[in-house]
Amino acid sequence: MTEADMALGGSMAGDRPLAGVRLIDLVSGPMGSIARAYVELGADVVRIEPVAGADDRRSGMCVNGTSIDFVTTNLGKRSATPDRFNALVTDADIVIAPRGTIDVDALMTAYPALVILSVSDFGDTPHFREWIGSGPVFHALSGELSRSGIPGRPPLLPPGDLAIACAAVQAAYASLVAYWQALMTGRGDHLDFSVLDGATQALDPGYGIAGSATAGVPASKLPRGRPEARFMYPILPCADGFVRICVLAPRQWRGMFEWMGQPEEFADPAFDKLQNRFASKSLLPAIARFFAGKSRREVEQEAERFGVPAAAVLDLDEALVTDQIMARRAFVPTAIAPGIIAPVPDGVIEIDGVRMGVAGPAPALPQPDIRWHPRAPQSHKRSGGDRPFSGLRVLDFGVIVVGAEGGRLLADQGADVIKVESSAFPDGSRQSRVPGLIAPTFATGHRNKRSLGLDMKDPRGKALLLDLIRQSDVILSNFKGGTLESLGLDYQSLKAINPGIIVADSSAFGPTGPWSRRMGYGPLVRASAGLTMQWRYPGEADSFSDAITVYPDHVAGRIGVIGVIALLIRRLRTGRGGQVSVSQAEVMLSHMASKVAAEAIQRAGFAIDNDAPTSTVYPCAGDDEWCVVTIRNAADEITVAQVTGGLPLADWLATRTSQDAMEALQAAAIPAGAMLRVSELPTFDYYSERSFFRTAVHPHLDDPFTVENAPIVADRLRNPPDRPAPLLGEHTTEVVREKLGLADADISDLLEAEILEQFVLPQEKMI
Repeated sequence: MTEADMALGGSMAGDRPLAGVRLIDLVSGPMGSIARAYVELGADVVRIEPVAGADDRRSGMCVNGTSIDFVTTNLGKRSATPDRFNALVTDADIVIAPRGTIDVDALMTAYPALVILSVSDFGDTPHFREWIGSGPVFHALSGELSRSGIPGRPPLLPPGDLAIACAAVQAAYASLVAYWQALMTGRGDHLDFSVLDGATQALDPGYGIAGSATAGVPASKLPRGRPEARFMYPILPCADGFVRICVLAPRQWRGMFEWMGQPEEFADPAFDKLQNRFASKSLLPAIARFFAGKSRREVEQEAERFGVPAAAVLDLDEALVTDQIMARRAFVPTAIAPGIIAPVPDGVIEIDGVRMGVAGPAPALPQPDIRWHPRAPQSHKRSGGDRPFSGLRVLDFGVIVVGAEGGRLLADQGADVIKVESSAFPDGSRQSRVPGLIAPTFATGHRNKRSLGLDMKDPRGKALLLDLIRQSDVILSNFKGGTLESLGLDYQSLKAINPGIIVADSSAFGPTGPWSRRMGYGPLVRASAGLTMQWRYPGEADSFSDAITVYPDHVAGRIGVIGVIALLIRRLRTGRGGQVSVSQAEVMLSHMASKVAAEAIQRAGFAIDNDAPTSTVYPCAGDDEWCVVTIRNAADEITVAQVTGGLPLADWLATRTSQDAMEALQAAAIPAGAMLRVSELPTFDYYSERSFFRTAVHPHLDDPFTVENAPIVADRLRNPPDRPAPLLGEHTTEVVREKLGLADADISDLLEAEILEQFVLPQEKMI
């Protein structure tokens, strides 16, 4: 290893869980962030590009000829010339390449343990493989755009590059699952990754688990047009701006009621029910009057005293200098170009309390003599399981969306995931306006799990839990900071009884810092991280439009699982477990990395050149029909004029359906996407051709429902099983008998004492 190689991160890799993993990255542009996730966790990542450097070094937002996007996407990588590929691939573990640029069959034959991730906008999909995407196009075709905006108004493109950023995380997760399977079986895999798939799965999946305020109503049942959801997580004016509240649970409402001075108008116990509060015409105006004379900080401080979840709506500059972000040093000064320094996110995963952040500078121009860093012999544990995580034992304390996703992703790949819960503190996503024993969105988000009803606060219940922990591999949670510690379940205590245990926690603001114990929901995180302020119609101060969005919950859940898999890989060679922590606010801010850096550079007096594409949402023929069109350059403008016969694009689109317009523009290689509603996704040809969705049934739901299928199209990764999501305590007896060997008499005693809870069908209770 040369001194130059050491300077590019080699000296740091041994301290990170993916140390020794070797990855070749042939992708340029925003999907380069797939490999950045690996390099931050310690992998040796070599980017292959032409001698003069790939075009992405000079595109997008640039300062002094250097692309800011390139730097933020490729920190910690090295770069080699194309002639080094054949030498490097002989000892590589993973190759990420644009679809069609390498001979996949030949490589898989020569190196059967290799994992190859083929990346393209629409995958190797018969009628769509040549289509071209963009972030806004993916928003349109994923169903996200149809839910963004205010009722009766045009759909509003979400800010930034959220679709692409979330898609990259999905690709990193899926490829790491395949790599784990290669370690277990000795056989690699070829993965056909579509950016549209990744955006549909990881940003705000229309057929995924939804927030508790939706009360179990699936997004596919939303009315036509932008749905009215501002009442769910209301934003209210105060003396110096806006604040958002999330008053969901009865105890939160009681805190709000007390805080307001117990007004007689709202004293009826019926206000304990979420839907009654939502239906009230006078409640939100009364709260607004109560906040009118208070500053944002006063609202936050008083809300905390009364147990009311609330957050100031901050702009991005304010979000970057909050006490929490500063205390956690979430951003680090980084060289963007010679003599130009700007803040960039210092990673979004903590392992054992250490931030897995920037592992080195962006790569210099490719070198002809790049070689892999030395690595210790890899310990490969062979497993005969039929799925990647067969035999993995997981205790899932997670709640709402982030909590559901982490356990579901592991369960879908074969892990035995036991959801530990209690009727005294039920998972908010179990509540439902839909009649029946289970909410449809809960059935989607918790498939393939089992449920154990257990009172963890009772000494006998805690003893049972500790016995389960001794034989488990992973614990998942997403409580606010300090919750597990208050139960004596902090990582150090758990490690003492099970040195191999892996504990993952995801919280709103992270496990340290002055906000670590703040109650946080996704809408509050969006407000605090500066995203809500950006999600408005131009020039309209109070047109906040992110209320229906469930972000960053799904993508944060995937990032947590990436950390878990990385620690499982480390455990193979060290035998020890570890702790994964993810801050949802930092995940969100990481998706604004280039914007943050660019604004800092401009404040320092440097000019930014920007040749980024422009995207517009156009109305089409029909009721509330829209099409997104992205123009990348002057050549696209000429092509569009040819397609429209010289008519202005807006006039041409107004006479055509969104589908016809999209197809005509895509046939001319112009990125375009019709705005699809969630209900339309399963019948859209693209999703049908990829078998993206499937129909599921649940014994306690009257109607079949639609769920996502596999996390990626692959040669060897199988579709998830279809075991129904559990009712609370449905598997209690089964679990304690199987895992703890309890006799029936002991189980009966524990049920009688309400230390264990077991679901009993209502008709059985009547007997």
